[in-house]
Amino acid sequence: MTMGRLGAWWRQFKAMWPQPLRQQVTRAGLVYTASLVVVMLAAFLSANNLLFLIMAAMLSALFVSGLVSRLGLAGLELDLMLPDHISARRKVRAGIRLRNLKRWIPSFSIHLSGTADSGFDDRLYFPAIPGGGAVEESVELYFPKRGKQRERSFQFSTRFPFGFAERRELVTARHDILIYPCLDPQPGFDALLAAVSGEIEAQQRGRGHDFYRIRPYEALESARHVDWKATAHTGNLQVREFARERDHHVLIYLDLDAPPQLEPWFELAVDCSAFLALRLAESGARVRFRTQEFDVTVPDQGDIYTILEYLALVSATTRKAPDAPDDSIDFQIVFSPNLARMSALGWGRAASRLLGPDALGPDALGPPDSTSAARPVPGA
Repeated sequence: MTMGRLGAWWRQFKAMWPQPLRQQVTRAGLVYTASLVVVMLAAFLSANNLLFLIMAAMLSALFVSGLVSRLGLAGLELDLMLPDHISARRKVRAGIRLRNLKRWIPSFSIHLSGTADSGFDDRLYFPAIPGGGAVEESVELYFPKRGKQRERSFQFSTRFPFGFAERRELVTARHDILIYPCLDPQPGFDALLAAVSGEIEAQQRGRGHDFYRIRPYEALESARHVDWKATAHTGNLQVREFARERDHHVLIYLDLDAPPQLEPWFELAVDCSAFLALRLAESGARVRFRTQEFDVTVPDQGDIYTILEYLALVSATTRKAPDAPDDSIDFQIVFSPNLARMSALGWGRAASRLLGPDALGPDALGPPDSTSAARPVPGA
């Protein structure tokens, strides 16, 4: 009981001090303090002037150490230089610039570390930062979740000059950071992309009607599109290309009407939507992305980052029912926790992939079977 009261008193005592004044006594500091106590007792018990001089020198060294370490951390400014685009669960290179705003006083032996929300789990060491100067260092940041962040806390620490205590000071860097969903392929994502790309190519085969241009023949192309007049004129094989063959139109629909218990599936669906949208857009397809509250076509109404910025902040809601399809799309990819409802609305009648909670995972994203498109979610 006494120890509990003593611990509570100590916590209250620590809370009275502002954060920058908190410090941790090192092992060397404990040994030095014990030695100082011994010298003080000996000086008072023996009334020896020499011991009093030694005690005064030791106290002076202790106070000077605290003053110098406090001056070393004072006037330090941190600037974080981030890339334009950041993806969750992917390490990104960033820059850290540390400025010493003190004009004449340098700072020595400065350690820099990040807190849990900073995305920086390393520890940097700066031997010296001259007065009025700045140093830069390249670091790797890692953000585990998508979303928007504004404040990231870092910690300065130093044991200079004598190592009796480690003085710490928190500094907050304020930048608006938008973190996209994870764009790296997760288990099954590559298989889904390959299957979708193959099905899109199968849908597009032989459907071109609008003449686009004449271009040189490429390996493994069909000979039925060879333009023999252009070939005779140039001496090299030339083929006719049609606009329809180059205009793959893919719709990705993300159903936001997901209950809280399906939050892990919804996050996986967001990651998969971002991955597919990015890869399909990079392949030259026209990608339309829809939810109950968002509708944009890339590249007609924006770029791929328009979709990624939306997916960085999107959240599930149970207040909005999904919409019915409104036009003919070459291929549909639908993420929904209720596939039966989506099928009833008209999704899945054209070439499509309907993916529910039981269709996202390392073993579920393979080629579709004849019943997977309209299979309802258990319990829906």
